[in-house]
Amino acid sequence: MTIKISALKKRDHIEKVIIHSLDLCLYQASAIIDDKEEFITDDKGKLLRSHNVLSFQAMFEKYPIKNLVVRHTSAYDEMVGQPIREVSNAIEVPFGRNQLGSANGVSATEH
Repeated sequence: MTIKISALKKRDHIEKVIIHSLDLCLYQASAIIDDKEEFITDDKGKLLRSHNVLSFQAMFEKYPIKNLVVRHTSAYDEMVGQPIREVSNAIEVPFGRNQLGSANGVSATEH
């Protein structure tokens, strides 16, 4: 499922926004809404992506988000011939609130 960024802006509470680390410098965002994870799109339906994780931090700065995290899942096990895992090896790291989108001129980009 997906949710448009404009619909996300209208919400008064967002449990969690997850910035997924897909590759070296490629990130994608999802949100936990009513206990369901939904990927965030622009208003044309294109998934929000960025090559800069800080742009997402700045973008979501003013949203009513309880938790903002970066999630990374390692493919290392598969690359070294380990058996397929029974459980996820994903790690989530809390992301701070650094006021990156404030008057200092930093702007978020939507790719």
